[in-house]
Amino acid sequence: MTPFTVRVALAQSGLPPLEAQVLLAHALRVSRAWLAAHPEAPLPQVKASAYYLLAQRRRDGEPVAYLVGKREFWGLELAVTPNVLIPRPETETLVEEALARLPRGRELAILDLGTGSGAIALALARERPHARIVATDASNAALQVARANARRVGAYNVEFVEADWYTHPTLAGGAARFDVIVSNPPYIGAGDPHLAQGDVRYEPLAALTSGADGLDALRTIVAGARERLTRGGFLLVEHGYDQADGVRALYAAAGFSNHAVARDLAGIVRVAAGQSA
Repeated sequence: MTPFTVRVALAQSGLPPLEAQVLLAHALRVSRAWLAAHPEAPLPQVKASAYYLLAQRRRDGEPVAYLVGKREFWGLELAVTPNVLIPRPETETLVEEALARLPRGRELAILDLGTGSGAIALALARERPHARIVATDASNAALQVARANARRVGAYNVEFVEADWYTHPTLAGGAARFDVIVSNPPYIGAGDPHLAQGDVRYEPLAALTSGADGLDALRTIVAGARERLTRGGFLLVEHGYDQADGVRALYAAAGFSNHAVARDLAGIVRVAAGQSA
């Protein structure tokens, strides 16, 4: 009988090599580097069984991030559960653009709307430790994940608030002033066929869709941002691959100036920015 070894387990997974390595490393509680260095290491039966179960669930479509319970974002290892959207590399573009507008070494106020796992807020907290960051989400379950991630990465300058966009009393118009507002809101149209494909099938629908055209949340965010920004403050949002013109129109209607866009690593216009007069 062929012994259960690292090499055999990876070969029999039926998965792309990277996914197989991630799942096996998780099952064995080792690093991928250890796997590469020990291809003939034997696998205890209980560990092999756990791995093959994970591989089967992945073949059935479950996201790797949910299977291992974590995802790296901006160099931070964040816990993720099916209660939150899985952080994606394109959202790092939003972090980059926000940091370009947040001076170092001074007190700042930042609002992250729809924080989910806390990925954006915690990345900004890491890079701007003097900032005061308020991170909101309408889902209490998501906020529990975000708060745990803040403890996990040692970010103590983030306050998490349960709110549906600007509905919390502390965010009332005129009651709060932020230097930057950021958001990666739901922006997929309710009938979009992509919702039935890939990892998004397992992600929380409320974090993905927003109205028939996907712009309902963005309409609310853009319309309410200026009265909550400092003079010269910035609003930055992530949006869909085909929504750049629609978002530009929302910014213009709300009176933002210095409209700018940024492309993600795939070259897709992914982030919109505007400045409050």
